[in-house]
Formats: sequence, C-alpha cells, structure tokens
Amino acid sequence: MIEIRWHGRGGQGAVASAEILALAVIDEGKAAQAFPSFGPERRGAPVMAFTRIDDDFIYLRTGIAEPDIVVVLDPTVVAAVDVTSGLKDKGLIVLNTHKRIDEVPKEFDNKYRLAVVDATKIAREEIRSPITNTTMLGAFARATGLVSLESVEKQISKRFPSVAEANIRAMRRAYDETVIKE
Repeated sequence: MIEIRWHGRGGQGAVASAEILALAVIDEGKAAQAFPSFGPERRGAPVMAFTRIDDDFIYLRTGIAEPDIVVVLDPTVVAAVDVTSGLKDKGLIVLNTHKRIDEVPKEFDNKYRLAVVDATKIAREEIRSPITNTTMLGAFARATGLVSLESVEKQISKRFPSVAEANIRAMRRAYDETVIKE
C-alpha cells in the first residue's frame, strides 16, 4: 500500500487533489481512498489531506502517520508545519517551490527523495490563479509513475468542467517541468 499526505493551505485544493488522485487510480483498476483532516482550519491555514493506493481493497480507516509520499502544495507550509513528520526513510517529497532542486535538499537533510516544480508560477500562467492542486497532480504523476496523466485528466474534467482545459494544461506542464533527485 502507498500512503500519501497532502499539505496545503485552506482553499488551495489539497482535499480535491487527494480525491482526484484516488478516483484516477480507481479508474485504472486499483483500490484507493481519500480523506481530509479537518479541525478549526480557515482559508489560508495549514491543512492536510490523505490518499491511500493499493492493488486490493483497503480495510484501514485511520489517519496516515507514516506516509510514503508527501506532497506540498504551498511552499510556505514548510515553515509552519513539519511536512516530513513520520515520512518513511527514503520517502518522497513532491514540493512546490521556486527554488532549484540543488537548493532544497539542505532543508530536508538529504534523507528523502525529492521532486520539485514551480507549481505556483505554472498555475498563475495557465489557470490565472495561484491554486496549485491540479498542477501538483502533474508533478505527482511524474515523480511517482503511480497514475497516468490521462486518468487524472478525466477526473479533472469531471470535477472542474468549466475550467478543465486550463487545469489540464497546468497539470501537463508541471509533469514536464518537474525535476527529480533520488
């Protein structure tokens, strides 16, 4: 089973990302679940969402304390929350940042695999909004190979029909621009 924790800020679509990914892998014949972690959060406050992916039915119904993958939708969350908390050794961090990949590992002690993309820039240029959820799905697909872009596109089209085209462009561009360091 692959467990993923999404970090973002309220209103950025972390929950939507988790759900779109789950639906996309279900379309590919896998089992998945997605769920948010809610408290007294408000727009702009740090939030988390979770996705599990497996080949068979998932019986677990608990939070994810030790993820295999962490996806960070907003780079400012790194200063507010320990995004690596519980991340498995050699786990993967998919990070939205304007920094080059060789500037980032210092913050994570080179303990984790890392994929970076400037999702905020891409989202502003393609979607005309700094909402990075669909953009980061492209980075996730590139960094992990766990889901096809076509399956994610299908779910984006269903979830956001009026703005699907721009979101799909952003997702595909993020896929192409993601830089991975093992």
